[in-house]
Amino acid sequence: MATKPRSEAGPRHVAIIMDGNGRWAQSRGRPRLFGHHAGARRVREIVAACPDLGVEYLTIFAFSTENWKRTQTEVAGLMSLFRRYIIKEMQEFVREDVRVRFIGDRYRLEPGLRKLMEEAEQMTAHCTRLNLTIAINYGGRDEVARAMRRLARDVAEGRLDPETVDEQTLPRYLDTRVLPDPDLVIRTSGEARISNFLLWQSAYAEYEFIDTLWPDFTRDIFARVLAQYGARDRRFGAVSA
Repeated sequence: MATKPRSEAGPRHVAIIMDGNGRWAQSRGRPRLFGHHAGARRVREIVAACPDLGVEYLTIFAFSTENWKRTQTEVAGLMSLFRRYIIKEMQEFVREDVRVRFIGDRYRLEPGLRKLMEEAEQMTAHCTRLNLTIAINYGGRDEVARAMRRLARDVAEGRLDPETVDEQTLPRYLDTRVLPDPDLVIRTSGEARISNFLLWQSAYAEYEFIDTLWPDFTRDIFARVLAQYGARDRRFGAVSA
């Protein structure tokens, strides 16, 4: 399928904090994992919608460094869901020309899941229609700390002059170093906080906090949010003419 040209007024890179799966399930008298499965199905719909809506990069927050505090049952269920999702969706992503990347500290994840993530990245490395980035065991502060350790090693080993370090240097050490910064960050479920997501990268992003729970976040709602972004005046510190 051919990709429609991106509107210059629309966001090139959209990041989404997919919140509300548990509450969606509980409101229906179902366990929280039922909501996470519904949320995974919603991801498929939004991924499919992106190219036609002019979105070239989509980054989704799947599991944070703080989510390990949830019950063992929920965490184990989420890890199982991630494995099944990768296995089930990867061939579809190849067919739809979607490149998949993962960000976050993957070394706390179990080896089988890490292997699947690496295989998915390799299988889709040639795809260009949409860049999908999935944040698993990700936290913005953790990402910056890991980046600083790598930067410090390069300084200590003589590969980097500390006098040359500026705000253009650190992004080269971040998990997102091959991605453009997000233009728009959306959080579902009515919560108005960023929850340690893409802290450095979102310095100039627009934010949209909406009441809709993630499993109810349809393509039409997504399109409306993107249209609202197009009406904003983005000055990046300058003054409107």
